[in-house]
Amino acid sequence: MGNAQDKPPGGGGGGGRSHQAAAGNGTRSRVGTAAEKPPRAPVKGVVNGARRESSPGGGQEERSSPADDTSYLDAPAGALPPHLARLKNAGNHLFKHGQFGDALEKYTQAIDGCAEAGIESPEDLCILYSNRAACLLKNGDSSECIQDCNKALELQPYSLKPLLRRAMAHESLERYKKAYVDYKTVLQMDSSVQAAHDSVHRITKMLIEQEGPEWREKLPEIPVVPLSIQQQHRDKPISAEVAEARAARVAHDEARRKDACFALLKREGNDLVKKGNFQEALQKYSECLALKPDECALYTNRAICLLRLNRFEEAKRDCDSALQMEPDNKKAFYRRALAYKGLQDYLSASSDLQEVLHLDPKVQEAEQELELVTSLLRQSLMESTPHTPRV
Repeated sequence: MGNAQDKPPGGGGGGGRSHQAAAGNGTRSRVGTAAEKPPRAPVKGVVNGARRESSPGGGQEERSSPADDTSYLDAPAGALPPHLARLKNAGNHLFKHGQFGDALEKYTQAIDGCAEAGIESPEDLCILYSNRAACLLKNGDSSECIQDCNKALELQPYSLKPLLRRAMAHESLERYKKAYVDYKTVLQMDSSVQAAHDSVHRITKMLIEQEGPEWREKLPEIPVVPLSIQQQHRDKPISAEVAEARAARVAHDEARRKDACFALLKREGNDLVKKGNFQEALQKYSECLALKPDECALYTNRAICLLRLNRFEEAKRDCDSALQMEPDNKKAFYRRALAYKGLQDYLSASSDLQEVLHLDPKVQEAEQELELVTSLLRQSLMESTPHTPRV
């Protein structure tokens, strides 16, 4: 998860709460305290990311390898002291690799460690609670996820990630009104969070079905995010992870837009062909090919238009392109044969028509065209043969 929770804007929001108490409440019955929790069986041969091997004396010694790099554990983590930073970094690493239960334990140990050390850092505690909430959400423990998000938001009001995770937890529990409020609050701070937009759209439909047209009047009050907080979120530099996600979303949206435009242009082109408007249909297919130049059917479709407009050389080129993509395309062979016929290359036309019938002997149009082309070929051969007078 990397630094799973960016430091949120604003000062500590814990009010009169003791940070010792806030951190102390981090221990959950499901995780257990050191006295209550049975010891976890260690992974054989691996301790803290380092592999152990038996030494000649019968003991065990640690050996690091490039695959077991643990340097990430020593990365700085806000104001946390090194031993707590290592716990947080270990949790982030475990979360990133899908080990949510183990990550949860690391975050819990870090939260408890903050309480024991008397660390007063609302930003760091907010991140730890928010990260643990993400683990709980992944494990399907939505109720406890909401509790951790509440603690994070007490420490740092209007922190985006706890709000978003609480919204998701509410939605999973079918508490749609509360989820709606949290999602809308998130969007006040960052309107680019696509997950929030999608969820608002989805929940709106559900609330209309459940509550009727007056559903908005039954919502809890949506808090107004202070302008200073909104501005801090806008000014905050985005992480590489967020930038990558946004770029992927933009690419996905662009692909969807192109697909929709392509489908519309192709449908319009097909309709124009049915109406006999080949010039306009030709333009539509050309616009389609600008969007998807590897779509074989477009070349054969455009070839129809070019044939009807007596542009035989261009029709042949489109059929050539189609056959490069699909060497057994019957339509491309048939339409190229018609183009060859228009170019008075009857031998090539005959060859393509025979190929069509080889691929599908039941194509009657190809049989009829082959008879016609064969006749035209004989006639052209006769006309090209010099007349020899009889002696």
